[in-house]
Amino acid sequence: MKSKNEAIKIINILKKYYPDATCSLDFSTPFEMMISVMLSAQCTDERVNKTTPHLFEKYNTPEKIIKADIKEIEELIHPCGFYKNKAKNIKACSEKLLEEFNGIVPENMEQLQSLPGVGRKSANVIMLEAFHNPQGIAVDTHAKRISNKMGFSEQSDPEKIEQDLLKQIPKEYYYDVNHLFVWHGREICNARNPKCDKCPVKEYCDNQN
Repeated sequence: MKSKNEAIKIINILKKYYPDATCSLDFSTPFEMMISVMLSAQCTDERVNKTTPHLFEKYNTPEKIIKADIKEIEELIHPCGFYKNKAKNIKACSEKLLEEFNGIVPENMEQLQSLPGVGRKSANVIMLEAFHNPQGIAVDTHAKRISNKMGFSEQSDPEKIEQDLLKQIPKEYYYDVNHLFVWHGREICNARNPKCDKCPVKEYCDNQN
């Protein structure tokens, strides 16, 4: 594991390297954010952003979703993959929002995770992007790879990796690190061809190529 000082140095270096690091998903409401995150599972943000305008043009509230034919939702989100399961979760999630939360996306990690299709990673993203109140660190494929390569964690389970990260990274850096790991994973520390020679934090990496 890294010391807190090392973790802070790494984050500050990445902040300078990626000054524009922000969320890549397009949304205008917490509900749209939640649906976008659900669609992003095993799908690129770019593909999600090309798909959601067609969905949200017709169905951008839980009230509209529950009235929609599930076959139409499946057709609209088909490009994002796993469309049958995602459509099922979108419908079930909308129903629960209306039944238990008056149709409003809750600003609470535990309540978010009670919704169909919303796990801890998704809840972390929603709390960060929709409510600007990060409660943890979303461990996606990029965060997992970087955490393992750089020595933040030896775990393979995303929730265990997150717990390791939370021990090393102070809360005031949660907002930045969520974006920075994604951008660094896409630009430099990618899975197939990591550009270690260009990496701004290679001196802190335990597993350079």
